[in-house]
Amino acid sequence: MKNTKEKILATALDLFNANGLSKVTLRTIAKKMGISQGNLNYHFKKRDDIIEFLYFELVSTIDKSMIETQSAEINLKLLFDLSKSIMTNFYTYRFFLLDFVQIMKGNKIIKSHYLKLSELREDQFTDLFTALVKKKIMRKEELPNEYCFLYTRFQILGDFWISSAEIVNKRISKHIISNYYTIIIQAIYPYLTPKGKKEYHALIKVAIINRY
Repeated sequence: MKNTKEKILATALDLFNANGLSKVTLRTIAKKMGISQGNLNYHFKKRDDIIEFLYFELVSTIDKSMIETQSAEINLKLLFDLSKSIMTNFYTYRFFLLDFVQIMKGNKIIKSHYLKLSELREDQFTDLFTALVKKKIMRKEELPNEYCFLYTRFQILGDFWISSAEIVNKRISKHIISNYYTIIIQAIYPYLTPKGKKEYHALIKVAIINRY
């Protein structure tokens, strides 16, 4: 059984995802739950408190995936699985990406943490790229900061792919992840060695079979 605080968070997440931040207030959440706003305020004084809690919940989930990569075998599949896991988590908390700019402008705590986290994620992914280069799966850099910029492209795509999906499609569902996942992971292809490209095509073939 979920306690009241957990129910508030689950209800808020559903409402934020479905309606966006602009249409969801503490009163909206309380009404959906069938409780008084005073009862809700006992657990969360402001709407931003709920948003921050959900944000750090999302970060914690992705952190676990990043930690798991440290003990995993370094190969292209690891990068693919990590990307799919992150995209799935983003979809679960998709209101962050749909209202990304609004949240960053309006919440100093989240923005400050996000900027520091971005530096950590860049280090983690460039370390992964370096390991893939050593395994001759990715080629060596040919331009200054090439793999730092590659991570930046991944980050930009990661932060805004759901906004793109929302604009282009009448409605989005979890099935949309597969389409955008393919778009994002293709960005790695020009950086692969012949060995890496062979591994890439083998992974894609398995992914297509599993999709159907």
